[in-house]
Amino acid sequence: MVSVAEAVGRALAGLGADHVFGVVGSGNFHVTNALVAGGASFVAARHESGAATMADAFARVSGRPAVLSVHQGCGLTNAMTGLTEAAKSRTPLLVLAAEADSPTSNFAVDQDGLARAVGAVPARLHSAATAVEDAVRAWRLASEERRTVVLNLPLALQAAADAGTHADAAPVESRRVGDDPDPVALAELVRLLGSASRPVFIAGRGARPAGAREGLLDLAAAAGALLATSAVARGLFVGDPWDLDVSGGFATPVATELISDADLVVAWGCSLTMWTTRHGTLIHPEATVVQIDDDPAALGRQRPVHLGITGDVSAVAREVGRQLARRPGTGYRTHAVAERLRHRRRWRDVAYDDTSNADRIDPRTLTIALDDLLPAERIVAVDSGNFMGYPSMFLDVPDGDGFCFTQSFQSIGLGLSTAIGAALARPDRIPVAALGDGGALMSICELDTVVRLGLPMLVVVYNDEAYGAEVHHFGPGGHRLDTVRFPETDLAALGRGFGCEAVTVRTGTDLDGVRRWLDGPRDRALLVDAKITEAPSWWLAEAFRGH
Repeated sequence: MVSVAEAVGRALAGLGADHVFGVVGSGNFHVTNALVAGGASFVAARHESGAATMADAFARVSGRPAVLSVHQGCGLTNAMTGLTEAAKSRTPLLVLAAEADSPTSNFAVDQDGLARAVGAVPARLHSAATAVEDAVRAWRLASEERRTVVLNLPLALQAAADAGTHADAAPVESRRVGDDPDPVALAELVRLLGSASRPVFIAGRGARPAGAREGLLDLAAAAGALLATSAVARGLFVGDPWDLDVSGGFATPVATELISDADLVVAWGCSLTMWTTRHGTLIHPEATVVQIDDDPAALGRQRPVHLGITGDVSAVAREVGRQLARRPGTGYRTHAVAERLRHRRRWRDVAYDDTSNADRIDPRTLTIALDDLLPAERIVAVDSGNFMGYPSMFLDVPDGDGFCFTQSFQSIGLGLSTAIGAALARPDRIPVAALGDGGALMSICELDTVVRLGLPMLVVVYNDEAYGAEVHHFGPGGHRLDTVRFPETDLAALGRGFGCEAVTVRTGTDLDGVRRWLDGPRDRALLVDAKITEAPSWWLAEAFRGH
């Protein structure tokens, strides 16, 4: 006989749980080892929140569910920030959370309540006879519904002898509607696309599954539509001449002008948040807005829409494309628009006043130089903070897998772990972690994970020795900023202490160290302590204005 913990771990490995992230304690020791015995790879993080974010990023980039394994009580509470990000993003993630049996245990907390509080789905093992079926059901819920599921594993039940028959668990009844969208709504979308003069498609994370890109490109060509994405889906349309890149705070001036002048905006798997629409100002008041999503609850949730269609993005695009005869005119794809995009598509095409001096480098100048140095096959992960727009706007990405943006909860400190999870999902690419100094110091323990895994990662810290968003938000009002400024830190020294190579960058010349690392074997990660000038961020100023 094997224990329930062993049976559950092996069953999940057999279902395809091939990557497990976590911090192992006594409560999750046996189930984690059973997963490994079943063929899964285990990635040991240094903090549970980092482990949760690694799992989140791995699932986003790989397109497969991931597993997080945590100790009872404090292991789960440590993971909550990363879990909240995953739950808000509808990441398919199964959390194996050991659970104290006694309410008087030091580890006892309401783990079901914690899951519900952040939008995750609570589940549990109910008995030795049903444990494997309970676990299979939770796995299916995570993978088929794209939900973050917290599966509680009571300690005494884990230790019990497995008594199940291991029959297949009943399939999860899916709430998603993918293959049978309303034909009347589809016909209306066909009519709108046929009559629009300036249509724009904005694709979100729901448009990233395989096949959606090609269907949207074909439909956009037939409709004469321009293409844009939310920040989280950045890179999806790279290579198409009508790609505007990102809609929202990171949008280039030409993209902002073109999206704002659209008479039809179609959101494909995109929730049209305040970030993507700049509090609604990017969408013309007289524009018609259509939203397609496989979750009916998402339709119109962030802003009113004229037409909502429940369905799989790829399936809807294919069916609408089948019904839509190629329009006789060019739509929004005119010669004048093509010329504007040819000369002003990228942020680096926009002139700016370089604020670099002998001691500090302008973050735009820094990022443009890094973009020129880095190989094209890269995957960029960006932390939250005042700096975040610079890597998001000035670093090119090769495709939709080239940008991993864990920002639904907008917590600083997740960027480094995001880069680790993304790097494990795409080991063929050079991983780039773009961090602020606040987020870097909050998560610096995971540099140990980077070094231990041997990841050839470039870690760039935009270091202004402050919580820059608060400096630029409250400073102009004359408020004291002592609480959000810090003494100068030598992050390069800390990086070397963890086993990374490291360089301090104050001027463009200092980037020679990055060039040498890129030209070398890259057998160790490189940390760049970039001492940047204090540059205000218009994208965060816009966000604060909305609050």
